[in-house]
Amino acid sequence: MGVSATIESAMVMGAGIGKRMRPLTATRPKPLVRVAGKALIDHSLDRIEAAGIGHVVVNVHYLADALEAHLAAQKRNFTIAVSDERGQLLETGGGMVKALPLLTGDPILIVNSDNIWTDGPQDSIRNLARHWDGEKMDALLLVIRQASATGHGGRGDFHMDGDGRLSRRRPGRVAPFVYTGIQLVSRRFLDGAPEGPFSTMLLWERAIAAGRLYGLSHMGQWFDVGTPASIAPTEAALSEV
Repeated sequence: MGVSATIESAMVMGAGIGKRMRPLTATRPKPLVRVAGKALIDHSLDRIEAAGIGHVVVNVHYLADALEAHLAAQKRNFTIAVSDERGQLLETGGGMVKALPLLTGDPILIVNSDNIWTDGPQDSIRNLARHWDGEKMDALLLVIRQASATGHGGRGDFHMDGDGRLSRRRPGRVAPFVYTGIQLVSRRFLDGAPEGPFSTMLLWERAIAAGRLYGLSHMGQWFDVGTPASIAPTEAALSEV
């Protein structure tokens, strides 16, 4: 595969229990917490639709019936399938493995449902597709500079070299880039993945070791909406966009 890609399908991670978002998640799954007049997951679905992607898979676990009903009521220019994790919460990596048979094309867009982003000069998802090079990449992560990561604490996630290759932050150090929760992954990225629950971190570490984990710097705004306290500042910032 050469440089650039067509993205046929996307997965939105919707199965988390949302402990950090309590008490708002006592009665609803985190993707249905409302921010700026709409459910969190709808912000992601809006961006996916704008990018022209034709098929979306959402994984469900906690209060799955409510999320499924919300998805069933969607009127979108893409089809929606559900990856059912009611029986066992599989974490981010295991969730991708379970959903893979429902996803078409290569690479696949993976989006967390607790982030909101605005585009910079270009559509962020289309920009990821333009920068995809399957010859050298197993995954391409949209990252943002720590100073621009609204609502996000911590010391950063990654270093990025001049070619865009990523390496993990070392313990006790600070890294300049934060993962936005948006990535393109090849189907190869999941080859040999373990069964059951596991974190995507395992797959990232494997890709880093092979020199095949890359990043693209996000040029728009990005909001980590993980706690009730993060909602009002996010809404205020979005009202100014």
